[in-house]
Amino acid sequence: MPYRYFDAHCHVQFDAYDRDRDALIARMKAEEVAGVVVGCDLESSRKAVELAERHEHLVASIGLHPNRAEHEQFDISNYRVLAQRKKVVAIGECGLDYYRPAEVNDEIKKNQKAILKDQIALAVELDKPLIIHSRPSKGTMDAYKDLVQILREAKAKHANLRGDIHFFVGTPEIAQELLELGFTISFTAVITFARDYDEVIKMAPLNKILSETDSPYVPPTNRSRGSRNDPLAVMDVVSKIAEIRGEDPETVRTAVFNNARRLFTLPF
Repeated sequence: MPYRYFDAHCHVQFDAYDRDRDALIARMKAEEVAGVVVGCDLESSRKAVELAERHEHLVASIGLHPNRAEHEQFDISNYRVLAQRKKVVAIGECGLDYYRPAEVNDEIKKNQKAILKDQIALAVELDKPLIIHSRPSKGTMDAYKDLVQILREAKAKHANLRGDIHFFVGTPEIAQELLELGFTISFTAVITFARDYDEVIKMAPLNKILSETDSPYVPPTNRSRGSRNDPLAVMDVVSKIAEIRGEDPETVRTAVFNNARRLFTLPF
């Protein structure tokens, strides 16, 4: 079946969907929306893979989120085994988060960087793209600057390093550095109500942009604030990207879908 939209980052394996998960996934298919179910730790990664294996329009990504690192020691062997499953198309969500921890010190940063580097190594080994989470401390670009340095060093050694920067909130200058490293940048429905991202959306090459929802988080403006989001909102994201860029909606939709197909080597 052909699909028209692709959610490059959703968490429909989370408990928030226990009541109506099957109905939602069926509606995604009916509305021609496919997507990546993204893991944040080993348990949620396994659930993502199991869900993707039951539905042709879903694929999975497996990884350890930086904010879950205090609860789970990254065991590359466990993730390597899971990554062999056919529907696993990426490694992550992994990265650096200097915003959410109650205290960010050198030890926390050192641990997050080490775990990120392990997942970069796994992605390179298996020739799969990364899904990167990066959130700087308030009023800074610190996590992005550290991320760029790590990726630049890895790219110099591994030409096949690639991936998507999920929920990008950085500056145009940071965006340019990441784009030059061969990464795509994805945007959520936050762009439907915040104008902070317009400049990056306009300056990024269309072939380097992905659409995502990060559902169940950040619903678009046409839904109640604080309500549960879902992958169907990716249609609103694509529409808003086209509006901000001043480009034909169908041209943008086609390009954004093909960008995901190319990055994740999608089976559809």
